[in-house]
Amino acid sequence: MDTELTRLTGIRHPIVQTGMGWVAGPRLVTATARAGALGILGSATMTPGELRAAVREVKSRTRAPFGVNLRADAGDAHERVRIIVEEGVRVASFALAPSKALIAELKDANVVVVASVGAVRHAEKVAAWGADAVIVQGGEGGGHTGDVATSVLVPQVVDAVGIPVVAAGGFHDGRGLVAALTYGAADVAMGTRFLLTAESTVPDTVKARYLAATVRDVTVTTAVDGLPHRMLRTDLVTALEHSGPVRRLARAARHASRYRGLSGLTWPRLLRDGLALRKAGDLTWSQVLLAANTPMLLRAAMVEGRTDVGVMASGQVAGVIHDLPSCEELVTRVMTEAWQVLGSLPRGRPLGVAAEKNSGGDVENT
Repeated sequence: MDTELTRLTGIRHPIVQTGMGWVAGPRLVTATARAGALGILGSATMTPGELRAAVREVKSRTRAPFGVNLRADAGDAHERVRIIVEEGVRVASFALAPSKALIAELKDANVVVVASVGAVRHAEKVAAWGADAVIVQGGEGGGHTGDVATSVLVPQVVDAVGIPVVAAGGFHDGRGLVAALTYGAADVAMGTRFLLTAESTVPDTVKARYLAATVRDVTVTTAVDGLPHRMLRTDLVTALEHSGPVRRLARAARHASRYRGLSGLTWPRLLRDGLALRKAGDLTWSQVLLAANTPMLLRAAMVEGRTDVGVMASGQVAGVIHDLPSCEELVTRVMTEAWQVLGSLPRGRPLGVAAEKNSGGDVENT
């Protein structure tokens, strides 16, 4: 299936695996890339040295294109960009809108720049600065999220910018891919669906909690870091919501200190990152401290398997996911379903999609 983004990035299928911290490591990204989709390393929870090693590990396992996700507000963002350029990574994606200077630095090195946005105005800004594409996440998506549904937000952004739009939030199958294409998107991005695959390194106990969840077990809370955050509802989330501000801040300070040790950040670097985060998100100092709490709560679940003391970021689609396919099986399934849906439509396919006949599809070349 040929779209603007498959041509731009060199991938075979219009599917993106998002750069989830503690989850999107070399194993998952390699499997995704081999399956023909765009795997993206989650570098926010890696040191620069770990990032370089992860990139080299993926490159040693596959020649397929892949990307790296960065935090634009990180104090070492330029160092990470330099690693991407030096290692020949094809795509750089950003969890927050990157600066004009970062975009220019990457584009000068022929790296495809993709920015994640949650509002039309943010998409317009990064498009004007030269971003090659945007990932637009609606409120159904996991992690930090907004309150506008994907079905409303994506068409707005498509109408507002002249670059490829990747739809995120609520996608897990071929029907969703076709729906996104009809909105005018070039690809879909999926996080929770790739988290729940055989190659995901998330502990089995944690995967079991996701698989057992219903759509009503996925909630949005501000108790973790002061910002709307979509995750599975657990006893910990309920306890955080009922904790007083002093207790929450004390807990956050302890986790921030531990995160500093694991990440290799110095206190001055952590402070600079906090200042950048506060400026970018118009946050209070309390929210900045709580934000440093988040990586460790996520790590407790996604790495250590501690569902009792960790948080599990999740899209609403967790409630309709019931299996753990390999990445190859997942991508093949999504594409087969998409071609079947396209073949059943009265007048063929959405505009802008070039069709090709696959082994089991009904859509002919045109």
